[in-house]
Amino acid sequence: MIEQYPEFSPLVLEQRPQLHPRFQRLPEGLSELTFAGVYLFRDAHRYEVSRLDEDLFVIAGRDAEPFFMLPFGLPDEAVLRSLFERHGTMKAATASQAEQLARMGCRVWEDRDNFDYLYPRDKMADLSGRQLHKKKNLVNLFLRNNACVARPLLEEYADDALQVLEQWRQGQDAPGDYAAAREALENMEYLQLCGGIFYINDEPMAYTLGEELALGKVFVIHFEKAIFEDRHKGIYQYVNQAFASVLPDKYERINREQDLGDPGLRQAKESYKPSGFVMKYRAALKNSSGG
Repeated sequence: MIEQYPEFSPLVLEQRPQLHPRFQRLPEGLSELTFAGVYLFRDAHRYEVSRLDEDLFVIAGRDAEPFFMLPFGLPDEAVLRSLFERHGTMKAATASQAEQLARMGCRVWEDRDNFDYLYPRDKMADLSGRQLHKKKNLVNLFLRNNACVARPLLEEYADDALQVLEQWRQGQDAPGDYAAAREALENMEYLQLCGGIFYINDEPMAYTLGEELALGKVFVIHFEKAIFEDRHKGIYQYVNQAFASVLPDKYERINREQDLGDPGLRQAKESYKPSGFVMKYRAALKNSSGG
């Protein structure tokens, strides 16, 4: 049950049959606009959902400030103004929504910290060309030092992936996306997430987990975790390359999500030479202080 606007409901797993098919029909491929994307991060962003009409839903949340998202389209101007007045800023607007909002007199701006990075699947699989030569060298170094076995991340290996996640968490100063990553593994079959798990000497050492986007043309990596030791130098480059090499050809590009404005993360994502971005926008009423 999802309440009618202006009431809101908590995001719960049981809403997936209602919302997931709508997310699957979105052509733009914004990484956070999947049912798994909003459900797994519902606590981090305090997401709630409300029905605007038969086909339109709004997801509201709060980080430093309140915001809302309209993944399935814009409502009429009266409802839209009400959303702006209640929640301040609209996030995760697509390019076409940004144009509509600008025509309606809203203030619209690029949300660069949340642009998704896109990479050609075939280039990630073979790491060809001078620009990716250092990445290929790191993969080769890793394989010289480690005998690694890769397997599909089926439910029978979920406990092994959880073991990797727990050891990864022990090496972090802050929890980061630990809670969402754990819940993703616990519910990966129901959420239809898939990925790969990697073993060294029969010990699980890394995994990757994601799902398809953009009408099945793009695969998004939601989680990628590894246990890093000196002898494992190059493990993340290996996992990236090895998983890309087994993705079906129907996935033209790999979406490795946003950098969130973190300088180190931005440098790491740019070092793989993205072929483009999924651009995202924010919007507010022109007389508001949002943004």
